[in-house]
Amino acid sequence: MANALITLAKKQPDAPQLAADLRKAFPADKLQDGSAVLTDRGDFLWAIASASEPYLYVDDEPVHKMNKAADGLWFHTAKVQQGYSHAHFYRIDGKVLGDKRFDNAALNEDSYEQPGVPQGKLSEMMIHESAIYPGYKISWWIYASPGVDPATPAPSMIWHDGQGFTRREAGDRLPVVTENLVHQKKIPPMVHILLSPTVNGEPGAPAPEQRSLRSLLYDSVNDHYNKMVFGEIYPKAQTMYKLRTDGYSTGTCGQSSGGICAFNQAWFRPDRVSRVISRIGTFTSIQWRYGQDNPTKFFGYEDPAGFLDGGNLYPFLLRKRDRKNIRVWLSDGNYDLENNHGSWPLQNIQMANSLKMQEYDFHFRFGNSQHSTQQGASELPEAMTWLWRDYDPSKTEQIYEMDPLEKEKPYFRVKIVNR
Repeated sequence: MANALITLAKKQPDAPQLAADLRKAFPADKLQDGSAVLTDRGDFLWAIASASEPYLYVDDEPVHKMNKAADGLWFHTAKVQQGYSHAHFYRIDGKVLGDKRFDNAALNEDSYEQPGVPQGKLSEMMIHESAIYPGYKISWWIYASPGVDPATPAPSMIWHDGQGFTRREAGDRLPVVTENLVHQKKIPPMVHILLSPTVNGEPGAPAPEQRSLRSLLYDSVNDHYNKMVFGEIYPKAQTMYKLRTDGYSTGTCGQSSGGICAFNQAWFRPDRVSRVISRIGTFTSIQWRYGQDNPTKFFGYEDPAGFLDGGNLYPFLLRKRDRKNIRVWLSDGNYDLENNHGSWPLQNIQMANSLKMQEYDFHFRFGNSQHSTQQGASELPEAMTWLWRDYDPSKTEQIYEMDPLEKEKPYFRVKIVNR
């Protein structure tokens, strides 16, 4: 449907049925608030209902003029760069509509199902009750790509907020991306461990009774979460598929608090997981705690004097501590969050410069996005290919080295973009 409507709007902008088709394609509230967008790979269609002429900005650049349809509708089509997210907003009567920006992913071909590509297998949702976090339960899934041999230990990746990575035709489309890349031999056949930070209810079911401890699990700068993942989850997964246990053959990915969680895993256990994708990572002070008179306890673990490092320290730990043997894809956008916990864009730039200073094998993608999943979804095929490049199943270790081209580049510098 998206492709047909975009083609119609592009080739026949005066088509009499276009306004009705736009009304069918978008809920009324999306046409009102400016969030109505159709995407098909790099083809975009923006639409809005407005009595006054709206002015559309895409990636902060003004569009020359929107097309006017019947029934108070306006629209615009354009070809955008695939593999990136693209932000838009509107000005109407001189004001930014709702003070809102919207991010949308321009997915590339590897995010769409391709003819002749075999599909992998996703398990049903399982429930795990943790001994590391006594009495706490999480949902989890396991996905095996085509080519995984039940008799041969396979490489694996851990996905935080894994409930969002199970979908084939929405969001990141992780199963589809994996199948396409495996088919092209860009990544090895692998098993994904998809972890939710709490129990996920079935559609229409009441919300789980337990409170989600997502931030405590993900943002705490300690090794407790690793103890659950590698001490409890992986032994269960090993009963379903044989998995390699060397860090060279294990990756991890997350976004926001899941992004720092992925980095936490490799920082504390580089011998167990060494490949990291961190998207809009929360390298801020969310779980930083200052000293208190009485020690606090978290699931039975004593927190000496109530103090706990926060993710805000990571850019400085990278510069001061010995270099870890890890490979990191780091991704953020210049409209990410600013709040009392810190600055997401500035912390991620600091992380990138610290990784560079210590000559880590890293890649930094800094886009135009907000605190959303769109940039991460658009770049997933590229990030996975980069992360698993030169993987050799006959090896159990590799010394990761910075790309010589990266060594020649300067540090990242800040430019004020919104004033």
